[in-house]
Amino acid sequence: MINKKILGLIGLAARARKICFGADSVELQIKKKKIYLVIVAKDSSNRTKDKFKTLCEEYKIPIIIEGEIEIISKAIGKSNKAIIGIEDSNFANEIQRINNGGEAIG
Repeated sequence: MINKKILGLIGLAARARKICFGADSVELQIKKKKIYLVIVAKDSSNRTKDKFKTLCEEYKIPIIIEGEIEIISKAIGKSNKAIIGIEDSNFANEIQRINNGGEAIG
C-alpha cells in the first residue's frame, strides 16, 4: 500500500505539470535526463518493471515500485497509468524521504 502523503505529492506534482506518465513518455524523458524519480505500480507487468529497473540503474535514477495501477492513476487524475516520472527534484526528494520512512515536515 502506497503512503497517502506520497499520493498527495504525486497529485500536487501532476497539477504543477511536473510529471510524465506512460511507458514511452517516461522512457523518453529518462533518456533526456529530465526525470528525478520513477514510480512503477506493483501490479504492472514483470517485463515493464524489469525494463524500468534496468533503465533507472543505467541512468542512476531512483525507482519506487509501489502501489496499484488504479490508485496511482487516480492520484494524477488519469486512468490505467502504471508508470509515472517525477520531473521536479524537490517533489522527487520529498517522495523518496516519505517512502524511506521519514515524515514530511509540517
